[in-house]
Amino acid sequence: MENLLRPLIVVGGSVVLTLVIGWATDFLLRKADERHHETPLWGLLRRGRIPYMLVLCAALLRGSYDEAELLPSRADGVGRTLTLVLIGSAAWLVIRIAAAIVETSYSRYASARAHRDPARVRRVRTQVTLIMRVVSAIVGVVAAATMLLTFPAFRAAGASLLASAGILGIVAGVAAQSTLSNMFAGFQIAFGDMVRIGDTVVVDGEWGTVEEITLTFLTVHTWDERRITMPVSYFTSKPFENWSRGTPQMTGIVFWHVDHSAPVEAMREKLRDILRECPAWDGRAYNLCVTDSTPSTMQVRALVTAKDADDIWTVRVAVREQMIGWLADEHPYALPRVNTADAILPPSRNGNGNGHRPSQDGVPAQQRRYHGNHSSGRPER
Repeated sequence: MENLLRPLIVVGGSVVLTLVIGWATDFLLRKADERHHETPLWGLLRRGRIPYMLVLCAALLRGSYDEAELLPSRADGVGRTLTLVLIGSAAWLVIRIAAAIVETSYSRYASARAHRDPARVRRVRTQVTLIMRVVSAIVGVVAAATMLLTFPAFRAAGASLLASAGILGIVAGVAAQSTLSNMFAGFQIAFGDMVRIGDTVVVDGEWGTVEEITLTFLTVHTWDERRITMPVSYFTSKPFENWSRGTPQMTGIVFWHVDHSAPVEAMREKLRDILRECPAWDGRAYNLCVTDSTPSTMQVRALVTAKDADDIWTVRVAVREQMIGWLADEHPYALPRVNTADAILPPSRNGNGNGHRPSQDGVPAQQRRYHGNHSSGRPER
């Protein structure tokens, strides 16, 4: 009877004690979160309740397993397994606690500077994200190394591994050259302020917003809901457009091809009226002028301004659409036209050899006079 009750009391008591302590801790964190709405720390710490309970349960079972006298022939294996679980759950808990602290600090910083310096907030967000990835990787590597050191065979091989670390490092460096270059490029992007999460960029002709930055790749969310994933080394080795660099204010260009008789001065006044009714225009500046001319049309360019890339797109679209509609309604002659002319007939066997073909009344076809619309080719009756 004692052989049955002893392991049941030890194992069951450890599990029950873990559940009680875990529930009490979660209850206190929930009450603190309800009392302090201004900080998300307590709510974020609740995300670590699962690794917290694993740490408690593994620690209690590891400390009391010898008293349970359960499977004495397997005591070493069970003890080592509990140790591995304890190390892994402890590393998981450390990552969750670090993430909660860092996220709380960033939230306070962002709420205080979101309106005054949004570019700085995006830069800090990028740095915080990469730092958390580095911390998670370091904690994971340390936890894995600690787990390996619990095995006597790995401890005995430590000296030989240390002696060959130089050669292994050279081989690994050559084999993972691209991975290491991307990793160092990720640090350069994070702390060099080249590109940040939330920046509007143009990469290989694609316009989008930086959605995610890791140590090896960067994701751009395009305007048509696509995701472009690129290695971070691309942004340190090739040129790209960052529309959010410095001030977010932008100047946009709208082009029209119109007839030479288009009323340019009236178009300037219409541009002013369109911008005054456009909420996305920031009121800084506007301009309209003729920038080029061809034998059939002339090119008119309008300059407009807005506070950021999204608004400049809205302003350009509104100006282009409303100006074309106004020209079609008020000045249809100003729209580009295609001029056509009568075709010259080829020489005929019955003609005089110079391309003139006499008609039935003896008058050459080229001498006929057409009135009205020349493009129709129909003579006046």
